[in-house]
Amino acid sequence: MSLNPRLVKESFAVIEPVADKAAAYFYGRLFAENPHLRGMFPPAMDVQRDRLFHALARIVWSIDSPDGLAPFLGRLGRDHRKYGVLPEHYTVIGNALLATVKRFAAEIWTAEVEAAWSAAYAAASGMMIEAAEAEAGVTPAWWTAEVVDHERRTPDIAVITLRPGQRLPYLPGQYVNVQTPRWPRVWRTFSIANAPRPDNIVRLHVRAVPGGWVSTALVEHTRIGDTLTLGPPVGAMTPADSGRDLLCVAGGTGLAPLKAIVEHVIASGRRPNIHLLHGARHSRDLYDLPDLIRMESSFPWLRVLPVVSDEPGYDGMRGRVPEVVERFRSWAGHDVYVCGPAGMVDETVRRLRRTGVPPADIHRDVALSEF
Repeated sequence: MSLNPRLVKESFAVIEPVADKAAAYFYGRLFAENPHLRGMFPPAMDVQRDRLFHALARIVWSIDSPDGLAPFLGRLGRDHRKYGVLPEHYTVIGNALLATVKRFAAEIWTAEVEAAWSAAYAAASGMMIEAAEAEAGVTPAWWTAEVVDHERRTPDIAVITLRPGQRLPYLPGQYVNVQTPRWPRVWRTFSIANAPRPDNIVRLHVRAVPGGWVSTALVEHTRIGDTLTLGPPVGAMTPADSGRDLLCVAGGTGLAPLKAIVEHVIASGRRPNIHLLHGARHSRDLYDLPDLIRMESSFPWLRVLPVVSDEPGYDGMRGRVPEVVERFRSWAGHDVYVCGPAGMVDETVRRLRRTGVPPADIHRDVALSEF
């Protein structure tokens, strides 16, 4: 079978406007033909359906750029190990996918389109299987971790300290999927808030959001001595180690990965100037400020700048973080790290680029503890 990206993209474009219906049909078909697979998925499928379609869209629109697609597929394959996905599962998943595309792109479906999708799926699933098999026997599919501390910093934010039973290899700035006993098979991502340590301790900053199953369980119902399950660390917003000065811009719990990066730089023995801006709506939401001040006092090259947007009486820097970043100074020549709510990250990056910071110098991520 030969790969034909054009036919795959043209047929997928027909499905995109009805993505919700197509994703629901896919899982309905998959579970009807393979009911034993239902237990591998969470009770509520809304988030799962969204993730499926977003991943499929990324694969389809990047299918003719294999160098960029391969790392993404490799990460998916390795990550799917924590669900118990085996090579034989890819066959039945592929059958359900082709049936879904055939149904929702019926007006342009031909033998050539079917062959194009079969070739594309075989290539993509092959890379995922290969990545998963290469990881098997080298690292666990998941880690169990004991909760050794749980600090309720605000009514909706907790700092949770974990000790994995096995060493968890990760880089500063990465994140992990977390599963709680309260919600089996429901995984949500949270950034690791500390650099790797000899004692293997991992710290998470978690904000409980309305309707958030895992985040609420972690903030309100998790106790010292509980056990959580962690997936393999992932994420590309890791330290550049270029030797240049750093600007770190955090909104809310987007502070977590940036704090890990700052810790890593301090531990490296280098002495760059570091500006860390942490934005919140109210001063009470600056949940980690005492610890940041301790870091600042022990590392003279670090300057911590808390920013509050919605508290007129706040005796400190006020305003929205993207505006403060732009008006503060020129950041050209810095390695810049930005993490927080998606809108805040997008606007901060736009303003940084407008003031002359090259895109290659900006490392960005969206705060992950949203569910």
